[in-house]
Order: sequence, then structure tokens, then C-alpha cells
Amino acid sequence: MAKDLDALRHSCSHAMADAVKKLFPDAKLAIGPAIEDGFYYDFDRPEPFKPEDLPIIEKEMQKIIEQDLGFEKEDISKKEALKIFAKEPYKVELINKLEGDSVSIYRHGKFVDLCKGPHVRSTGQIKAFKLLSIAGAYWHGIETNPMLQRIYGTCFESQKDLDGYLNRIEEAKKRDHRKLGKELDLFSIHDEVGPGLVFYHPKGALLRMLIEDYEKKEHLRRGYQIVMGPHILKSDIWITSGHYEYYKDNMYVFKVEGEEYVLKPMNCPGHILIYKSKIRSYRDLPIRYFELGNVHRREKTGVLHGLLRVRGFTQDDAHIFCLPEQLEQEIIGVIEFVLDALKVFGFKDYKIDLSTRPLKSIGTDEIWRQATDALKKALESKAMSYDINEGEGAFYGPKIDIMVRDALGRPWQCATVQCDFALPERFDLSYISSDGKKERPVMLHRVILGSMERFIGTLVEHYAGAFPVWLAPVQVLVIPITDRSHDYAESVLKRLQDEGVRVEIDKRNEKLQYKIREGELNKIPYMLIAGDKEKESATISLRARKEGDTGAMKIEDFIDRVKKEILNKV
Repeated sequence: MAKDLDALRHSCSHAMADAVKKLFPDAKLAIGPAIEDGFYYDFDRPEPFKPEDLPIIEKEMQKIIEQDLGFEKEDISKKEALKIFAKEPYKVELINKLEGDSVSIYRHGKFVDLCKGPHVRSTGQIKAFKLLSIAGAYWHGIETNPMLQRIYGTCFESQKDLDGYLNRIEEAKKRDHRKLGKELDLFSIHDEVGPGLVFYHPKGALLRMLIEDYEKKEHLRRGYQIVMGPHILKSDIWITSGHYEYYKDNMYVFKVEGEEYVLKPMNCPGHILIYKSKIRSYRDLPIRYFELGNVHRREKTGVLHGLLRVRGFTQDDAHIFCLPEQLEQEIIGVIEFVLDALKVFGFKDYKIDLSTRPLKSIGTDEIWRQATDALKKALESKAMSYDINEGEGAFYGPKIDIMVRDALGRPWQCATVQCDFALPERFDLSYISSDGKKERPVMLHRVILGSMERFIGTLVEHYAGAFPVWLAPVQVLVIPITDRSHDYAESVLKRLQDEGVRVEIDKRNEKLQYKIREGELNKIPYMLIAGDKEKESATISLRARKEGDTGAMKIEDFIDRVKKEILNKV
């Protein structure tokens, strides 16, 4: 976020807080930062805000803006600040937690807030803003703390930029995978079963199978070996790996006959055990194990979101065991695999982050330096730009994260590759070197598309449900015009099925335009209209999703067309 836009949005949040205090004097102020797409402010008041309050607050904000009140910074003592904010308990808590003897405040008009800035010169510089929604938020994000009311808004330097953003929001609502998942009959989540647990319907399961089939073929082509493991493992394994200490709050732990087990949240310990099942030679390395691994994590209900954040999901997970001198080339191989896959699925834009050692982590400074250097060298050898994400690595090693941007320019977490010297040490992994000595391999953790659930959700929103032909659960819909055309339409259906095309027929006693409209709503790439005229000429009338009615075509020519698109993954 540009610093000037950050300051503008933060200033707008102050104007909103001022307006709220004028309209609702009983509201207590919490915090109001700028965020990626706008700003928010948290309030505590006895009565809940209602959507119809937002335009009233906006109107009051406009009055404040028109007064062109200057934002003035003051550094004052904590004692003085506590007097100013004596009736604001959340501000008092923040003041008491701040280090040092002084704090900074900002004033505009009669409104004052605890704040370190930055701000624009005056309220008059706030030109284009909009309040968007109301949500609940726990103070400090802790469930045992009071539930506050959060008002979200956005602010831009021009009305044109604001209108563009609001249009993108509306387009995003149309593309929401939860909405399209229901309309296209792809998946469902049932409260009676539990939140964050996904049921794939036939079309959704078929879409997932197509993605998984692509992945299996590509992994085998690139020298990976497919493995499978159990869904539960004894706690001892997770204690050794470090997950029990660093990740236990996100794991399902239970007892069977007095022994403690864990429903696996990760696949790495299982792959390590396969590696350890026999003696390895340096000639065997690199070894690349791939698993479409089902995992479960204890996510809080409040963060669950359709397919994007779930409790049960499948990762296209792989672990590479290699010699230290093979490390850079293996990382490059993963990066190239990711870029090839993104291109196949229609993602052209991406962003790369390199995440470094977090405070809670395992391993020595030296192995963290080696691992981080290996990731940097791989990126630099491919001349790829990246941002440093300080302290955001996994507890066992640094990582490269690749964020893809969809058709609306929104970022989505996709691939990751993590360099790990620590787990091979903890599990005492080894290989026999060329001089007969035991040496320690290096381990890479990586995913290409990531969680199948999250990737499918991303894919639905990227294409707005209108998948390319090779991914469409139904590629072709055959529509007979009348009952007399049923036999001919059935013969067209059979020919396409014989050629491996995914095809359905609509023989309902409905009007032709109604059937076509239904096919369009279901976002089917091709509709073949079959009537008396088409039967006589052994043709079909083709309606293409992108082109509309394209006229008559020989069935053989259409089969050639659709098979080429499937083969080339157009």
C-alpha cells in the first residue's frame, strides 16, 4: 500500500470515529487502522450498529470533511493522556501497555485520538470514501475478550478510483465461490456434520478429479514417486517433529486404548518414515515423494470461509530428500513446476515472498542461514523478484510462497517450498556417502497448487465458474428441438461419449430458449442444437459460450475442435 494512500485511509478512519462519537456518544473507541483495501474502526456500544446507520455516518463524515480541519500531532505524557481518555477504557489499556513516558495523539477539531500517525494535512483532503459493512471483532482478536463492532470502509484519492474499487467488489460478489458452488452444484457444507467439512457433488468431484489427474501425471513425469499414508499417527511422531509443541492448538488429539493419537495436520512425518524404512545411498538421492494427502486442522469457526478455509482438506504435498549440493537445483525444479502449472490453469500474474525465521522455531542459526541462502540463490538464478517477509517462515525452516492473482487482480496463496535442515536432524535421517560415511540429507517441503479445496475455490472465482473446456465438468450439452429429434440427438450424444467428451442431453419437454438459457446459466462451453434440419444434413447447430450462435457444423468437425481444445488445455 502506498504511504500516501495509507495516510489518507487512516485519516478517513479518524473522521469516521469522530462522526460516530457525534451521532452515538455512548460508543467507546478501540482502534482504527488503515488496511490493504481501506480502513476500519472498532467500537463498543450497548446497541448494535445497523446497515441503515452507515449512510447517516457518511453524511456526518462529509460535514467534518467540508470543515477542512487540520490533523495536529502532539506528544504528551502518559499521565496527561490517561486524563484525556479517562472515559475510553480501551484507550486507557493501550496507553498503559505502551513503553516510555510519553505518547502521541492526533487532533482535528474537537476530536482527539491516541495515534502515532501518519495523517494527511487536513480532513478536506479526504475526497472519495465509502462505508462498506459492519462485523463483529473480539478485542485483540481473543475470544474471551469483549466482542466489539467493526465498521469497514474504504477511501481513494479520486472518485474514479473509488468507483472502480466498488465495481470490483460487485464483480467479486458475483464470482463468490460459495454462491457459484451452489448454483453450479459443485459442493456443499452442512452444519449438522460440522463447519469446514466439504461434500463434493458429482460435478465438483469430477472437477477435482481432473485437477488431481493432471497433477499425478505431471509429478510422475518430473521424477516423483507417489506414496500414501494413514490418517492418524501416534503423538510420539508429532513430538519428535516438533508439531506437538509448536502446532498442537491446531491439531485434533485423541486417545485409543490409553494411547494418544493425532489426526494428521501434515504429511511430512509420514514421508520421513517411508524414507527411513531402509538404508539410503547418495546414489538414490534426490528422492521425491508425492501424496495427495488428506489432513485436518482445528481452525476456529470464525475464520472458516467456504472452500478457502476449511478443517478437512487435501494437499498436493511432496517432500524431497536430497544432497546439500542438489538443493538449489531441486528448488529451481519446484519453482519451474509451479510456473508451468499456473500457466496451464490460466493464472498469468503472481507475487513471490521469501519468509524468514520466526521467533518460535527449531534448529541452529547456521542451518537457518544455509536454508535461507539456498532459497535466495534459486530465486536469483531464475532472475525472479521477491519480497522479504520477516519472521513468517515455518517453525522448521524458511520458505518461498507464491501468491497468484486472479482475473480481478486479487492475491491467493498457492504454492510454497520450504527448506528444512531441522527435521532430518530430529528424525536422524541419513544416507551413505561416496566414502561410506553416514551423512544428513536436506529436506524440502513443497506444494504446487496447495490445498485442493482452496485451489478449487480460487479457480471458481478466477473463471467466475465458466471453466475452460478441459476443466468443465460438462463440456457439451445436446439439445433436441422436438421429440422427433430425440433419436438423432441420442446418436450425437453417443458419438461424443465414444470420443471421451463429457456430454449431457436435455430431453425435457421445455421450450428451446429455456433450455439454452439453462445451459448458459450452468456455464456449459458448448451447446449442440439438433432438429429436423440438422438430422437431414448430419450436422448440429453450434452455440459456443464465448461466441454465441455460430451456425451449422459437421459433427466430425466439432469433435476435432473440442478434442484439440481439451488436448491443448485451452
